[in-house]
Amino acid sequence: MKKTIYIGKSKQDLVKALGERREILRKLRFGASGSKTRNVKEGMVIRKDIARIMTELNKA
Repeated sequence: MKKTIYIGKSKQDLVKALGERREILRKLRFGASGSKTRNVKEGMVIRKDIARIMTELNKA
């Protein structure tokens, strides 16, 4: 997602989005250990989303 999507959202929305992204990343990591993942860049994209959300949370 783009950085502009997270700008102007409330703190509760950002915390909820952060929890969802962390859950997706957790499932991706544990799913990858058992079998091959189809999209290897997905983990990198999700980590960047988490960083963007945390940046917006720390600004406020």
